[in-house]
Amino acid sequence: MVGRKLVPALLALGHQVTILSRNTTQFEGAKVFLWNVERNEIDKNAFEGIDTIIHLAGADIGEKKWTPERKKEITDSRVESAKLLYRTIREIQAPVTSFISASAVGYYGDRKNEILTEDSDPGKGFLSECCVKWEAAADEGLSMGIRVVKVRIGLILSREHGLVAELEKPIRSFVGAPLGSGKQWVPWVHLDDVVKIFVTAVENPSFVGAYQACAPFPVTNKFMMKTIAGRVNRPIWGIHVPKFVLKAMLGEMSILPLMSSNTLARKLLDTGYKYVYTNLDAAIDSLYRPNRNRLQI
Repeated sequence: MVGRKLVPALLALGHQVTILSRNTTQFEGAKVFLWNVERNEIDKNAFEGIDTIIHLAGADIGEKKWTPERKKEITDSRVESAKLLYRTIREIQAPVTSFISASAVGYYGDRKNEILTEDSDPGKGFLSECCVKWEAAADEGLSMGIRVVKVRIGLILSREHGLVAELEKPIRSFVGAPLGSGKQWVPWVHLDDVVKIFVTAVENPSFVGAYQACAPFPVTNKFMMKTIAGRVNRPIWGIHVPKFVLKAMLGEMSILPLMSSNTLARKLLDTGYKYVYTNLDAAIDSLYRPNRNRLQI
């Protein structure tokens, strides 16, 4: 989801882009090379002329129930891929100077109304543990003199994938309702801003460490549901979907819709970053009226 918009954005700015993929594919303007993290295989030719790595690899956390095997797959897909990249950099002495890694607000776990900045401690539970290991793997580059940036991405707004796509399904079927208490904070971010944040991290060498990739104003789950429902002309039920129902359906993965993260993008705002979307209404509106707003970097 992120990579498909990030690559053309970087190409438009004159960057040379190489893609590492598990499958043979074509991407206009970019070179594509194969890798297989499970087998520790990577085409070393991918590093030719590359000084920056953007690490977006990772199994979809919401695709399957979190069995012990699936949780290991989710973590390993992030951690072992970073290790493979760094191991290859050392072996071939690749001239990589920047390593920009995706991370997630899951780092903080469920924190109710606590205001969370980049300096806040990690939370508890699988998501937090996974993110801590993910970021630690990215930080391996520090000992190599590589600039490391960790982008803690919030819940991405996009029609095709991500938060809006999942919440829209029950709403369109006339069974939309706030999840759990409906009071949990949703650290949303528009896909255009995620792309812009990564581009900014590439081009601004002062970016170092962790940054929240979230809009300045998180909203509650109930507010988010009502906003989406208003765009598709569907009602929202006054009753809430109880936590026990979500846990029965999703198991441990029910933390995804129930987790509350009241994030503050302090470090990003301190850099002078200008958001594409700071208002949820405008962000949602752009998804349903795509020709009205376009990404500006």
